[in-house]
Amino acid sequence: MATYAKPIMKMSELKAMGFSEEYLLRIYYSHNQKVAWKASNKKNSVILFDTEELEKLRRKHCEMQ
Repeated sequence: MATYAKPIMKMSELKAMGFSEEYLLRIYYSHNQKVAWKASNKKNSVILFDTEELEKLRRKHCEMQ
């Protein structure tokens, strides 16, 4: 189980932990996902992740492989 510093983290923080940008963007653009969202409606707004839901999804992906 990964240990996250905060319950809500920016994509840049997760990348610093070792998550790939490709993986995080794939999650963000997935249909009906409940893990990631934009901080505001601005085009260059940061993408935020619910780390509890991210961990559940990451475990599910690992089990499927």
